[in-house]
Amino acid sequence: MTHLHYHTCNLCEAMCGIEVEHNGDDIHAIRGDKADPFSRGHICPKAVALQDLHNDPDRLRHPVKRTADGWVPISWDEALDETAQRLHDIQRAHGNNAVSLYLGNPTAHNHGALFMLLPFTWALNTRQRFSATSTDQLPHQLATYQLFGHQALFPIPDIDRTDYFMIIGGNPLVSNGSIMTVPDVKNRLKALQSRGGKLVVVDPRRTETAQLANEHHFVRPGTDVYLLLALVQVLYAELLVAPGRIDGLLDGKQTLEKLVAPWTPEKVAEAVGIPAETIRTLARDIANAPSAAVYSRVGVTTSAHGSLSAWLVYVINILTGNLDRQGGVMFTNPAFDVVSMSGLSGDTGSFDAYRSRVNGYPEFGGEFPVTAMADEMLTPGRGQIKAFISHAGNPVLSCPDGNKLDRALSGLDFMVSIDFYINETTRHADIILPPTGQLEHGQFDPIFQAVAVRNVVKYTPPLVPRPEGMLHDWEILLGLTSRLNRLNARSRRNRLKFAATDRFIRTLGDRGIIDLGLRLGPYGSGGKALAELREKGLHTLPKVAWRLLRGNSGGLTLKRLEAAPHGIDLGPLVPMLPQRLYTPNQRINLVPALYNRALQGLPVPDAPQGNQLLMIGRRHLRSNNSWMHNSQRLIKGKGRFNAMLHPVDAERLGVQEGADVLISGSAGSITLPATLSDDIMPGVVSVPHGWGHDRAGVQLGIARSTAGSSINDVLGTERVEAVTAMAQLNGIPVTLAPA
Repeated sequence: MTHLHYHTCNLCEAMCGIEVEHNGDDIHAIRGDKADPFSRGHICPKAVALQDLHNDPDRLRHPVKRTADGWVPISWDEALDETAQRLHDIQRAHGNNAVSLYLGNPTAHNHGALFMLLPFTWALNTRQRFSATSTDQLPHQLATYQLFGHQALFPIPDIDRTDYFMIIGGNPLVSNGSIMTVPDVKNRLKALQSRGGKLVVVDPRRTETAQLANEHHFVRPGTDVYLLLALVQVLYAELLVAPGRIDGLLDGKQTLEKLVAPWTPEKVAEAVGIPAETIRTLARDIANAPSAAVYSRVGVTTSAHGSLSAWLVYVINILTGNLDRQGGVMFTNPAFDVVSMSGLSGDTGSFDAYRSRVNGYPEFGGEFPVTAMADEMLTPGRGQIKAFISHAGNPVLSCPDGNKLDRALSGLDFMVSIDFYINETTRHADIILPPTGQLEHGQFDPIFQAVAVRNVVKYTPPLVPRPEGMLHDWEILLGLTSRLNRLNARSRRNRLKFAATDRFIRTLGDRGIIDLGLRLGPYGSGGKALAELREKGLHTLPKVAWRLLRGNSGGLTLKRLEAAPHGIDLGPLVPMLPQRLYTPNQRINLVPALYNRALQGLPVPDAPQGNQLLMIGRRHLRSNNSWMHNSQRLIKGKGRFNAMLHPVDAERLGVQEGADVLISGSAGSITLPATLSDDIMPGVVSVPHGWGHDRAGVQLGIARSTAGSSINDVLGTERVEAVTAMAQLNGIPVTLAPA
């Protein structure tokens, strides 16, 4: 007998609702949920591939330990006990910072893992923490922290009501939005055009989104900062600065005007690759549109000056009166408010509070950039990383100089991975702890609901009960946290405190934490409880939580949310300032000191060198970084691993369509076939990210059968972003020649 189950696809940020036709563990079909008020029946090919991931024979379903004779299964108690004891022993012998933690992109898609991260990192008490943040959105988070007082307080494009939408270095038709959760984005963009609005894309490649746009402008990779400075200069020079109702909240307008005055369109046009008059027209169009939203993503943030660029994008929205207004960029008011919840503990963000041991790179949010990770493992001395924990990540493929990281991981004293694959990274682990799969646990998206283009909320229960003998991510992390706390406790008082915290979390479970968050949120009835927590501190959370959860509630609860299996639309984004600001004076300083300093040292842009190409990445709708390649449904069809370059460059370099080319950078070389296209800017080569599954020991049968090499085997760790030292992945000079 078949049943219909309504779920949320968690393979990208779009949160598309799906309808699963199944008989127990046997999935017959996966379709878009037409009753989902947010995704409206839309899905992309990734959602259908959930079936492949669920049934993948390469997926681990019990803990394994690496031995001289290969991987052997072990019990959960043995795996967790040995892991905690090894980590504890290494920290006692070499110091707390000898243990490091890396969090991959899928961590953000798993609410249970997110809920347990804080207790787990407290138990580890190490500064050697890393994540995919520093290969992705770190400059955005730094800008929101500096401007608005909280590293997760993102202004989101009001795409459904805007009149003018500019996208710089983003491709939402493929990403389905990113720091802009927006399912069915193609139809939303067509609706923008149908109501007379304009879509403008600025990108070195004529992307899938650019092909839909009213205007597309090629921009030379890595020069976004100069384009943005020129746009701001025009706004001031032509008296187009008009912040609107938030003008009284702004400081630093005059300082900014002086800083940008030298950066005229004429000064940057040649380096940027856009004529000066076109730059002026773009600035005027943004300023004169009834409403406008300027949005940037990884093409901007992973370049040499990503921090300045991300800040300037927000500044343009502010100066043109498009911050916190309908049709501009607005703040969400999510049901589970991760911003206000983290704000309770004062954890709104940090930058440069301390620096990495080897390279002196600044921390952000308690993490060092991944560009420091391999060196911290390879360089001897106090604080050298001796043990490594990875959660849902594959940094050997996703971080610069994967070969160097390979060497570093192979020399560790101990490594544990929370992952259900033996991939390029986890093959180095001593123990692998596999969690339940995407359809075996409930799905709730506190991160992506907080960056959605509408206020929405949804919880979906698991499709099938948790298989016997398996643990959820949060249970694995809690098991390690509890053991580490017991090993580290030096007094009876501490042991009792840790035990009480453990009981509190186990009793609540992930569902109880969701329920508590909803009750404390803006649509719940826990206003008094929230005020009490703000006044008395987070240490009162257990008492407040039990009182709130046991009481009758007239607001939103998990029970009420479960009664709406398609999700609840809570309405469009609404103005939230100044109340939403986390700055000490609830004002916005347009020129924080670190950006002022960075501008002082910004070099005058140079024209590109004739003997090099600038390399950029490329994403495909059927892929997401390195973690979708073991699904036959997703990798079948025409090969997509190729080097895309302009015919002019191909003729100059003697490259033929389909012929292999050798691309060389500071870390090494890779070989791949060439594709010639007018859709790429001359002087640029585009290579997809996340491929290359041919390393020894990888147990991904389908992925290993694919072609391709890792773009990160070309990129060195020495090229870092100017302010944060995060990974520079776009605009990298490389040489290209026939193989």
